[in-house]
Amino acid sequence: MSTIHVNIVSADEAIFDGEAEIVFAPALMGEVGILPKHTPLLTQLRPGAVRVRLGAGEERNFFVSGGILEVQPHMVSVLADTAVRARDLDEQAVLEAKQRAEDTLAERRKEGVDLAHAKAELDEALARLRLIQYLRERDLRH
Repeated sequence: MSTIHVNIVSADEAIFDGEAEIVFAPALMGEVGILPKHTPLLTQLRPGAVRVRLGAGEERNFFVSGGILEVQPHMVSVLADTAVRARDLDEQAVLEAKQRAEDTLAERRKEGVDLAHAKAELDEALARLRLIQYLRERDLRH
């Protein structure tokens, strides 16, 4: 099977650089799947999981908080605001961030509450939790 080159970088570091059979990414309008020789594409990313299938059943998972996805026929570039290897996600910290965002949204009548920021934080926490749950379910099947 042919492969496509994948680069995942954040403002802080390069997270992944390698070949993949297929890449799944959280575009604004929904998840996209990218195979080798994909039509060129440039789109924004929403918070969520980038899944990179390397072949032979091996998969690497990353969380991105948003950014840009650029696709060329032989290369995928993920330019993320923040990118984290899925294995480095801290479930307790994510649950605490979710609770803080929910508390802020519940206090929306108070002055000085930035609802858009609280909603974005909640969306990001929920996306992180979905990735943690996906990985947990995947481990149960193997």
